[in-house]
Amino acid sequence: MSLLFCCIAFQACDNTKTYAEMLDDEKKAISEFIKDHNIKVISQSEFYKNDSTTDTLKNEYVQLASGVYMQIVDKGSKMPSDTVKKNDLVLVRFMEYSIFDKDTTLTNINDPQLPDEFKYTVTSSSIAGIFTAGYMYNYYGTSVPAGWLVPLTYVRDKAHVRLIVPSKMGQKNAMQAVYPYFYDIRKYQIFK
Repeated sequence: MSLLFCCIAFQACDNTKTYAEMLDDEKKAISEFIKDHNIKVISQSEFYKNDSTTDTLKNEYVQLASGVYMQIVDKGSKMPSDTVKKNDLVLVRFMEYSIFDKDTTLTNINDPQLPDEFKYTVTSSSIAGIFTAGYMYNYYGTSVPAGWLVPLTYVRDKAHVRLIVPSKMGQKNAMQAVYPYFYDIRKYQIFK
């Protein structure tokens, strides 16, 4: 009987959240961030109807099927051929902001000597990015957040985008802790 009582008491003290509860908290935090920043979310059909652009004056973001919210501030080069291709190196200037902590957690915007660099890879079944240098590489390892790769379909060399990235599309710590992040990616600079 005392063993049963101990088990019940131990269970009552368990304050850990389930994965479903963590996902629910993440969804609420993203909704609050969108509301607090007066973001107007548009559909993918509206986005495509507007030539794959978002209106920054209206603070529009498109919610993509991946769960990433994207605002294209500047599409980059006017040359249609200036898109990222297999094995290109991409330099990035960015600011990472934790939506839960409401604080900038990482940035290289003010460090002109150290842009983040990743290699864009393509296989028959997937796309990926592998960091080779920079802050993200030093803090999170070699895997580029999948959310960072989403805009590359819509922009060109020297593009500027803002992203709300849910944990499943984020860097490794975001995925483990179920943390959403906001990114201001000031420049995707493509090297052939």
